[in-house]
Amino acid sequence: FWVVPAVEVKIEVVIPEKERSKEEMSPNGKASPLIYKVNGTARHYHLEEHPIASNPYHNPKDVVEASVCHVKDLENGQMREVDLGCGKALLIKESGEFHAVGHKCPHYGAPLVKGVLSKGRVRCPWHGACFNISTGDIEDFPGLDSLPRFQVKIEKEKVYIRASKQALQTQRRTKMMAKCISLTNYNLSSTNVLIIGAGAAGLVCAETLRQEGFSDRIVMCTMDRHLPYDRPKLSKSMDSHPEQIALRPKEFFCTYDIEVLTEMQVAAVDVKSKIAVFKDGFKMEYNKLLIATGNTPKTLSCKGKEMENVFNIRTPEDANRVVKLATSKNVVIVGASFLGMEVAAYLAERAHSVSLVELEHVPFKKFFGERVGRAVMKMFENNRVKFYMQTEVSELREQEGKLKEVVLKSGKVLRADVCVVGVGAVPATGFLKQSGINIDSKGFIVVNKMMQTNIPGVFAAGDAVIFPLALRNNKKVNVPHWQMAHMHGRIAALNMLAHGTEISTVPYLWTAMFGKSIRYAGHGEGFDDVVIQGDLDELKFVAFYTKSDEVVAVASMNYDPIVSKVAEVLVAGRTIRKRDVE
Repeated sequence: FWVVPAVEVKIEVVIPEKERSKEEMSPNGKASPLIYKVNGTARHYHLEEHPIASNPYHNPKDVVEASVCHVKDLENGQMREVDLGCGKALLIKESGEFHAVGHKCPHYGAPLVKGVLSKGRVRCPWHGACFNISTGDIEDFPGLDSLPRFQVKIEKEKVYIRASKQALQTQRRTKMMAKCISLTNYNLSSTNVLIIGAGAAGLVCAETLRQEGFSDRIVMCTMDRHLPYDRPKLSKSMDSHPEQIALRPKEFFCTYDIEVLTEMQVAAVDVKSKIAVFKDGFKMEYNKLLIATGNTPKTLSCKGKEMENVFNIRTPEDANRVVKLATSKNVVIVGASFLGMEVAAYLAERAHSVSLVELEHVPFKKFFGERVGRAVMKMFENNRVKFYMQTEVSELREQEGKLKEVVLKSGKVLRADVCVVGVGAVPATGFLKQSGINIDSKGFIVVNKMMQTNIPGVFAAGDAVIFPLALRNNKKVNVPHWQMAHMHGRIAALNMLAHGTEISTVPYLWTAMFGKSIRYAGHGEGFDDVVIQGDLDELKFVAFYTKSDEVVAVASMNYDPIVSKVAEVLVAGRTIRKRDVE
């Protein structure tokens, strides 16, 4: 908490213009229904307030005031974390104006003061989420919530802060959403929007529809037995229970009338009749459809692949079971993929031994390049992980029905009580083969910049699609990452409502191993050189991936916020030349 005795700055919580109308509702808190035109048809919408976004002035005891600094203490383009006694705010000065928002990224709590400020938004230094500094609204992902926004007042060159204690403590704000107003008389087997898949893309699509005022029926269906959860944690934090990694609590889905059908698999889609047929024979009519089924892990093709204690990590139960079985035992991981490497790192201090089998000679070679891959490999070897490279599994051997040994094509035999397979995945789109929806030779659903398929009213998002990436001259690519799935879901929802919004985000991902993170932005596929600054041996470096003369991606370790800085340059459409980083 930084104070100049003579001068002070004042901040107070404000509700964005868009949301203020809710505060001017009738006494019972209900707004009159809005009329919202979708494709020329008038529909009724009803707005409801989420408790987190309630008006901070209803309860004067909830308001705190404190002083922070002189107007001249912050230069344009500067950010400062300020302490208000019962919580902190982020004070920002841009283009001569002060703004104040929550200081922590709602995703995993990163300090935004260490992020990147650019053209009216702040980008998280850890995972790249972006927030509008005027409204606090989330503009790029990952994460679901926005920042609380506080009003900055300046009097006589002094600055005072006034803020809601609740907003300071929660450091997050759920955007205003509509509720369904037609649930009393709906037909069980018919919905306006059907979302197949309940990952990040499906959930963000449903939430965006409600945020935009859509108040008709939304049904999400998933083969999973759980409500949407934070899937990246399955390999990064393997003993997490489903409720610990849930993206939203059960009450959230009830409050906003987002129906989730769990353990329900769609077997076929009839796009002419607009009907989805489930595996158990149940049929559901839809008006708009989002396919966000993600991918299916590849399995081994060798003898013994079906035996007990051989896992693809697909669910929280899989991850929990692996941790339990691996504790003080011998683990073999097949595939130095992101999943394989993260699992190896997580189990290294819990298992008796961890062995990793990989076809390439260096992990992550295609993605991070050989030099970064070698540095990562060395870090793993220093943490007792043993690599068996340039070979694959020829057989899994059992004893009394349980896994006992993994035999490699090189002839080496590894002791194994549990085996985790991370050899890639294929898009989960087999059920669409006869549908008429355009699917490429690898099984990916082909969409345009608005996430639309070739069939009107049918959208697709997430790991199962290829889409035009603005960053790479609209080349159609597959980007199977958490952040991108969020953005796909948002773009699909906006275009279901005929907004005509095109995707222009820069891919951003991270991996976490042994308490260290590699952050990555851009799309480095086909890079022909890597320019490295810093020290690979010390694991403090930034790597620029170039194609011809242009930087197409960047990765870093212990070098924040360089990846977020590069992401902001790329998203602005500016080119970074190789000579600029050499």
